[in-house]
Amino acid sequence: MPPSPTVPPSSSAPAPASKPGNQPGVPSAPRQEVPEGSTKLPDKQLDASALPADYPREVYTSNGGTILNIRGQEGGCGHATAEAAQQDGTRVTVNLTELKGQTGQMCTMDIRHPVISVALAAPLGERTVVLKQMR
Repeated sequence: MPPSPTVPPSSSAPAPASKPGNQPGVPSAPRQEVPEGSTKLPDKQLDASALPADYPREVYTSNGGTILNIRGQEGGCGHATAEAAQQDGTRVTVNLTELKGQTGQMCTMDIRHPVISVALAAPLGERTVVLKQMR
């Protein structure tokens, strides 16, 4: 049997192409860290009163205020998602949901707090962000 071919390491290998979802400030799949360059939303601009007491209350803006980066909550086989459900001149309402995994599969019992990015139709400015947990 002939030896299997090997490829020598190369420092001139092209870098992976940048995907739009991997650029700072662009909505993408949930991640664990807040995107670099994000600004924490002032407490006075956040209404998280509809969330359970143990739910994270972290919201950041990026990309000139057109992206919200929100700390969500998910566990086991679930996946956190967020949607800007309503946007008007004074408020942006974001629905936070945990999509459950397939039934009949084993899932861990851990709780994770990923950062979920949501695009806005216009920069946030002085508007209030209202967070709601959907079931």
